[in-house]
Amino acid sequence: MRQEEEELMILITGATGYVGSHLAQRLAETGERPRCLVRDLDKSARVLPVEKLEIVQGDTTRIDSLEPAVKGIDTIVHCAFITADRKQLGPDFYDATNVQGTANLVQVAQAAGVKRVIEIGGLGTKPDRPGSYMQGRYAAELLLSQSTLEWTIIRPSVLFGKDAPFIKGLVELIRSAPVVPLIGGGGMKFQPIYVEDVVSVIIEVLREPERTTNKIYTIGGPAYYTFAQILAELLKATHKRRPRVYAPKALVGLAAALMEAVLPNPPLTKAAMTLFTFDNVTDLDSVERDFGFRPMSFSAYLTANGV
Repeated sequence: MRQEEEELMILITGATGYVGSHLAQRLAETGERPRCLVRDLDKSARVLPVEKLEIVQGDTTRIDSLEPAVKGIDTIVHCAFITADRKQLGPDFYDATNVQGTANLVQVAQAAGVKRVIEIGGLGTKPDRPGSYMQGRYAAELLLSQSTLEWTIIRPSVLFGKDAPFIKGLVELIRSAPVVPLIGGGGMKFQPIYVEDVVSVIIEVLREPERTTNKIYTIGGPAYYTFAQILAELLKATHKRRPRVYAPKALVGLAAALMEAVLPNPPLTKAAMTLFTFDNVTDLDSVERDFGFRPMSFSAYLTANGV
C-alpha cells in the first residue's frame, strides 16, 4: 500500500473462497496482514497462510459474529457470496448469504465506523425475477450502493486459474461425459479473466480510494470466446476428444436440475444456466483502460499451465 495507507486495516469476508483466498495470499506476500473472516478454521488452515494473517471465525449470516470482525477495520473486501456453481440446497440457500449476509455486513459496518466496502460481484448483474440467483446478487449490490458507506463494486466475467469453479465444472464434464453439450448452439460469448488479474484490480482499488470510490467496474480478459471455443480450448488442454452436440438451453436446464437432485457437486447447476442468457462480455480494454495493465489471456494461461 502507499505510505499514507500503511495503517489501513482490511477485512476480507469469504476469505477461504476462490477470490478471497487469492487476495489474502497476495496481500500476505506483500507484507500486509489483513483480517480474514472464515467459517471453517480447519479449511482456513488448508487454503490460507494463516501464520501471516489475522483469522477471525464468523459468518455474514450470523450478525453477532460480525461485530468483533469489523472492530477497528477501515475497509472491507466483501467476497462472501455463494456463487452459481454451487447447487441450491433450499429455497433461501443463495439469499441467506448473498442478500441477508450482505445486509448484516452493511449494518454492522455502518455502526462500527467502517469507511469503505469493496464488493466482488459478477459481470451482467441485473434485476431478475424475485427469488432468483441473479436478483439476489443485484439486491446485494443495491444494499451496498444505497448505504452510507463509501463503496466500489467490481464485476468480473467468468474466472479462470487453478480450480476456478466455472472452468473446473466444464473440465469435469469433459472428463466424465461421452459428449459435451454446445448449450444453445455454443455461440454465447464470454470474456474469461485470470483470478490473479482480478486480485490485482482489487489491490489497485484499495490503493486508490479517491479515484475508485462509488464506482462500478465491469472487467474481463483481453479476448472474447464463444462457449464452443472455450470447450475447444479445454478439450485441447485435457487431451480429450469428445463429440460436441447441439443442446437446447431448456434441455440443458432440465439436465442441470437432475444433476442437482442426484449429485453433491454437479458440474452444471440451474443458477449457472443464468450465464447462458446473455453475452458475458464488456470492453476488451476494460482492465488496461481503468487499471493500467493488460490481463493474461485464457489461451495463454492454458498453454503455460494446463487446466
